[in-house]
Amino acid sequence: MATDEDFAHTDEAARNRREKAIVLARFAWNRGITADELLALADDMRRKLARAAGAHPPRTMETWALVARLLTEKSEWAAQHPGHPAATPTAADEKIMWVKKPPRRWL
Repeated sequence: MATDEDFAHTDEAARNRREKAIVLARFAWNRGITADELLALADDMRRKLARAAGAHPPRTMETWALVARLLTEKSEWAAQHPGHPAATPTAADEKIMWVKKPPRRWL
């Protein structure tokens, strides 16, 4: 039986990581969250995002890095296909729940 360290480097672990990353990227993309914004989120917020996406939160940044890469690829694809229905996030109004704009200075 493989240990956790051994399993993390197996083909099965890579497949599991990719499947989870696709679920997370789809959720983030539909909310208009960019790769940079995702990686800038605090760990607890990324865990909440994963749960909201219906996924068990990743234990390492390796999966989140893959999510960010998928988001970048999707953004590039969307820029090349602006008229395609899949090129527009479907729940962009929910972005504010995850990515907060910096407070506006009054002075």
